[in-house]
Amino acid sequence: MNDEWRTIDDEEVDEGTMLLIQRGEREFVISVDHLTLMTSESNLSELELGRVPCRRLKNQTDPRVLLAGLGMGFTLRAALDALPAAARVEVVELNTVIAYWCRGPMAVLTDHAVDDPRVELHFGDVGERIRLAAEGSQGYDAIILDLYQGTFDANDDPDHPHYGRAALVRTRRALVPGGILAVWTEEADQGFEERLRGVGFEFERLRPELEGPQHLVYLAR
Repeated sequence: MNDEWRTIDDEEVDEGTMLLIQRGEREFVISVDHLTLMTSESNLSELELGRVPCRRLKNQTDPRVLLAGLGMGFTLRAALDALPAAARVEVVELNTVIAYWCRGPMAVLTDHAVDDPRVELHFGDVGERIRLAAEGSQGYDAIILDLYQGTFDANDDPDHPHYGRAALVRTRRALVPGGILAVWTEEADQGFEERLRGVGFEFERLRPELEGPQHLVYLAR
């Protein structure tokens, strides 16, 4: 049994050098410049982020879901497992290498979730797809934001592209009536909660982590 960590791949991104390291068959870590972004051993909050909103769509015939970003694929796998066969899941990821890793060495973690026929993969900024939906005639039944910065990246910036007030207004318009916004973040964020209320969302908080970091999932309608 190989207990040594080994580098599987690296990629230069805006924030620095992104590394994928592996130990054994199913243990992975993704880091950027020595900062750990995600690990395969800590994924309860990511699983709940995908599972809970999509369970609420299971009785719909063909729900439409927008998910960003891809990460190790745990949120996507949980969403797919909860959704009906005719669902459509648009996945938006900034870094193409993440999809390559999810289809390659990390596919064992999610039973090749990215290759599920219900999945449509896009590369770029999820804010642009939300804007198009907000201005169009077809909204999403759920928008799931699994961005590694969390809501605190906004720092109460009203113009933040994902969590600022204007962005939340667009997101609400991009949802069908009764649609769900699900957001991962590190911990409760009073500023974000105030912005949610301010644009007309009602929300609840989930704390799926029993040990370790107390990551949190917001569900808003």
